[in-house]
Amino acid sequence: MEYGGVGVTGKDGGSGGPKPGDGYRVEIDSVRRILKPLEESVVAAKKIKSDWKPMAELIHDTVTIDIVSPAEDVLSKWGFGMGRVAEHTETVVETLRQVIAAYMLADLLAIKNFSPTADNMAKLPIGEHGMRAWKEGDRPSFDPPPEIYQEPWLDDDGGGGGGGGGTGELPTNPRKLYDG
Repeated sequence: MEYGGVGVTGKDGGSGGPKPGDGYRVEIDSVRRILKPLEESVVAAKKIKSDWKPMAELIHDTVTIDIVSPAEDVLSKWGFGMGRVAEHTETVVETLRQVIAAYMLADLLAIKNFSPTADNMAKLPIGEHGMRAWKEGDRPSFDPPPEIYQEPWLDDDGGGGGGGGGTGELPTNPRKLYDG
């Protein structure tokens, strides 16, 4: 396979990792499912941010004088808030796009157990020179996926009724670390 004019194989000649297209399909698909609604919500939030003024103008024609000012104030704050939501959601959307690109590159390079942390994404080869160095065996070691925290009372079978439902009581040590 070629990437940027450079043949791409796994660290051990291509046999050690998943074949391109197999390795991270589930992760890429799940991130894409999250990405689409977020992109749509950014568009909607921007529309609300810009459309609150025409809605406020319609208030003058349809309501009594007593509620015109409070209604305009609510719409103004709603528009401002939706603008802020759009800004922050755009940041999330851009980050998810970078994660998808990192998964795709890790898939092409047959990197096992890749986790798209900021450090791991920075270690991926970029451009023709990076790919040439990768092909010649200059490869960083990637950090393992971060450890996850799991709430222990959610999976204990301590008489919560129905098996596996948990006790419902908070433990004295509320966080228990599981390797994951």
